[in-house]
Amino acid sequence: MGLTEEVYDELLRFEESDRFSAREKAALRYTSAILWEASLADDALWEELGRWFTTPELVELGFFVALTSGQQRWIKTLGIGHREVLGDTDIGLSSSASAD
Repeated sequence: MGLTEEVYDELLRFEESDRFSAREKAALRYTSAILWEASLADDALWEELGRWFTTPELVELGFFVALTSGQQRWIKTLGIGHREVLGDTDIGLSSSASAD
């Protein structure tokens, strides 16, 4: 299915959006706690997450968010921009990138 531009545009206001399910909103709140403000992970959030996810799912989701965030910060540190390639390669950061 993929993520459409319309859905992507609503991520910043996911709480008010009707495009996301209650489960997806819980995952996005968890993501916000990991990326922006750890205090968001209060008892109420953990209770809600427990309704939608198993402990292994929460570990996997949290790990994926942290890993992806770290990768993006590292790429920025290297000064690599979107669709750019490293000097001695012909592969970009996405499968559709080219070295033209």
